[in-house]
Amino acid sequence: QVQLVESGGGLVQPGGSLRLSCAASGSIFSFYVMGWYRQAPGKQRELVATITSGCSINYAQPVKGRLTISRENAKNTVYLQMNMLTPEDTAVYYCNAQSHLNYWGRGTLVTVSS
Repeated sequence: QVQLVESGGGLVQPGGSLRLSCAASGSIFSFYVMGWYRQAPGKQRELVATITSGCSINYAQPVKGRLTISRENAKNTVYLQMNMLTPEDTAVYYCNAQSHLNYWGRGTLVTVSS
């Protein structure tokens, strides 16, 4: 079965940067789209960014220009480079992969605070 494992989260000061990684393991077929979602305390899970197999990228408006999604196919890994972080970016970040099914990681916590 497919497993997605996120890493790279932690505590960072406002204006700082983090790079999240999502490593896929197990049986990997062909993903139509992979992406990052996040869930802040008391809020619904929301889209952050997606990248398709054709390298089409989509960002949510609040993160556009600050966060960058990319993928490294040889390592079955998706990255999320986060710059100019604000306290509003504090959330658990989840990796997602979609083929004929949807797969989710367990999440990695990002806390932006001084």
